[in-house]
Amino acid sequence: MHWMEVTEENSILTSFYNAEGEVNILLPNLPPLPKNYNATAKIFSEEKSDEILKLLGDVRLNALVLGGDSGQIEIYAYGMYKIATITEVFGACRGLCLSSDLKSMSVITELSTNATPEITYFQLDTSLLSDYLPEVTRMARKFTHISTLLQYLKLALTCMCEAWEEILLQMDSRLTKFVQEKNTTTSVQDEFMQLLLWGKASPELQALLMTQLTVKGLKKLGQSVESSYSTIQRLVICHLQSGAEALLYHLSELKGMALWRQKYEPLGLDAKAIEGAITAVGSFILKANELLQVIDSGMKNFKAFFRWLYVAMLRMSEDHVLPELNKMTQKDITFVADFLTEHFNEAPDLYNQKGKYFNVERVGQYLKDEDDSLMSPPSTEGNQWFNFLHSSTHLKDSPLLFPYYPEKSLHFVKRQMEGIIDQCLSKPADIIGKSVRQKKCISLYQAAKSEESCPRLISLPYLWNDKTQNLHYLIFHMLESSPSKFFIFRQPTDVTKSTSDDLLAIEFGNFLSCSTADNEESSRYSCLDARFYDEDLLTVVMRDDLEQEGKDRILAQLPLSMIYSNEETQDQFTRHACKRLEEQCSDIPTRTVYLENQCRTLENMKAQYVSVNGIRKIACVLSSNLRHVRVFEMDVEDDGEGEEEEGESQSQDVTGEEEELNQSADDVQPDSFETVDVTEESLDS
Repeated sequence: MHWMEVTEENSILTSFYNAEGEVNILLPNLPPLPKNYNATAKIFSEEKSDEILKLLGDVRLNALVLGGDSGQIEIYAYGMYKIATITEVFGACRGLCLSSDLKSMSVITELSTNATPEITYFQLDTSLLSDYLPEVTRMARKFTHISTLLQYLKLALTCMCEAWEEILLQMDSRLTKFVQEKNTTTSVQDEFMQLLLWGKASPELQALLMTQLTVKGLKKLGQSVESSYSTIQRLVICHLQSGAEALLYHLSELKGMALWRQKYEPLGLDAKAIEGAITAVGSFILKANELLQVIDSGMKNFKAFFRWLYVAMLRMSEDHVLPELNKMTQKDITFVADFLTEHFNEAPDLYNQKGKYFNVERVGQYLKDEDDSLMSPPSTEGNQWFNFLHSSTHLKDSPLLFPYYPEKSLHFVKRQMEGIIDQCLSKPADIIGKSVRQKKCISLYQAAKSEESCPRLISLPYLWNDKTQNLHYLIFHMLESSPSKFFIFRQPTDVTKSTSDDLLAIEFGNFLSCSTADNEESSRYSCLDARFYDEDLLTVVMRDDLEQEGKDRILAQLPLSMIYSNEETQDQFTRHACKRLEEQCSDIPTRTVYLENQCRTLENMKAQYVSVNGIRKIACVLSSNLRHVRVFEMDVEDDGEGEEEEGESQSQDVTGEEEELNQSADDVQPDSFETVDVTEESLDS
C-alpha cells in the first residue's frame, strides 16, 4: 500500500484548482442528514456537516496504490475511486511506489516458482497519467464527487427505511386474520362500506375493531402513519432529490468532458456510456417524485380514514364524541370511499407471495430492498401524458425522455442507477491500466530461509521516491550471498531516459569500535533494515557481530552524500539479464562508509526493523519478536546539560526510558537522538 501526492505545478492545474470552487456557487450545499438515524453513522450528520467536503479532500491529485497477492495493482484517485487496474507484474506484491510525477511505478514481487521464493523488481511505465495530468485530475475529481454523492443517496435512502415503521403493517395483518376467521361471505371492503354508509358494523367487524385494533391502537397507528410519512417526505425532498440533482450536474459535466475527445478519449471516457448514466439518474428522480405523490395521497386518505374510523369506534363503545370530530364533509366521505375501494380489495395472489390479502400501506413497498417489483403499483390509467406518449411514435423511444418504471421499487431503480454509473466509470480504469507497460524486470535474489518467517510488510526490500530529483530508490539485502552488505538501486522515474543500472553495495567500516583494527578484512557490521529518513539521509539498523548480546544493535543516520560522493569516478555495473543479481554479487561496485557520531547503541533490545518519518523527525525501532518498540526524536535541540532518567514500569515487558545525548554545538543535527517518554512497550502480536 502506497499513498502519493502530485507535486507538479503548471498553469492548467492552477486554473483547475481555482475553478473547483465554482461548483459551490452553482450547486447548493447538500443538507446534512438527520443525526438520529443509525444509517448516517455521523458521516453526513448535522454534527459533522462539513464531513462531505473533508471526504473530497484537497483538490490537488493524490492517489492510493494497492498491490495484492495476485500481482494486480490498483490506483485509487483521492483514495476513493479506482482510475487504473494494472496486470503487468507477476507474483505477490511486497512493495510498490508511484513517482510523484506519475511517470513510472516501481514494484517488488515475491514469486514462488519453486520451493524458494524469488524476489523480483519491476519498473512500469505510467506515462499516460503524467502526459494527461490535468485531464486525469479533473476526471478523478468528478469521479470522487460522483462516488461521494452515491454514498449520500444510499444513506438518505437508508434513513427513509428507518423512518418507515413496522407498525404500519398492522392493518394488513389484522385484516388478513379477519378474512381467515370470519364466517360471512361478505368481503372486507363491503363490511367497511356498510359501516360508512349505514353507521352499523357486523358483529365480526365490530369484534375486529374493538378487541384487536382498539381505539387506543387506532390512535397510535394514525400518529405513526402521519409521523413516518412526513419524515420520509422531508427526506425525499431535502436529501434524495438534492443529491440526485447534484449527481445529474456532475454527470452532465463529465459528459461535456468526454465530448472533448482529443483530451479525454485516451483516458477511456465514453460520452455514450455517460449519457446512459444520466438517463438512469433521471429515472431515479422520476421514481422519487412518484413516491412523493404516493406519500401525499396516502397522508390525505389515511387521515380521513382514521378520523372516520375513530369516530365510528367511539360510537360502538358508546363514548362521547367531540363535536369537531363528528363533522364529516362530503369531500371527507369521498376520500374514505375511494380509500376503501382502492386499498381494501382482497388479493389472493398477494397472499401467495406475502401471506396477506391486503396492501393498505403503499409507501413501504418502495423502500424494501428485497422487493424489485411493487405489490400495488400506481395506476396510470387515464393519465393524459402517458396516453400521449404511447400514441406518439416519435416520442415513445426518444432519448430526451427519461424511462419510467411504474412497477419497480425505488431500491430497484437505485441499484440499476448505481450499476450503470459504476460500469460507466470503470472503463477509464481498464484503459489506463492497459496503457501501463513493463520497462524493467530484474530478478534480485532468492529469499533466504531466515527471511521466510519475517513480516513482509516491514522488512526489506524497500522502495522510496525522491520527489526533488525524480528518482526511484530500491534498498535490499542478500543475506545468503552478502550478509554484511546492503544494496541501493537507483533509477530515474522518467523511463524514456536510457540509463545503465545504477547499483551500489554498501558496507560499513570497522572504526565504530576503537578496539577494531583498521586493517581487518571483513566488516563486523551487518545491515538489518534501512529506510529513507528524507531525501538526504538513510536511517539504518545494524548488528555488531562481535559484540555481546544486548549491546550489538546500532541505530545510525547515513547521509547519501557519503554514498554518492565520487559518483563520476565510480565503476559502472553491467548486469546480465539472464542471471539473478545475487549471482553477480562480486561484480557490483562496493562503497565502504564510516560513521562517526551519527549512531547510537540500542541497549537491551534485539532491534530488527525501523520505520521513520523525516517530516515529524521520528524513528521507530521494532524488535525481532515484534513485541518491543522504541520511538526516537531524531533532531533534538540541546538545552545545555544532558539529563538521563531511567524508570521501571510495573507491567510486564514494559520499560520506561528517557535520555538526552549531550551534543556539542559542532555536532551534526541528525546525530541528536532522544527517546520519548515510553520507548519500549509490550505489543499484542
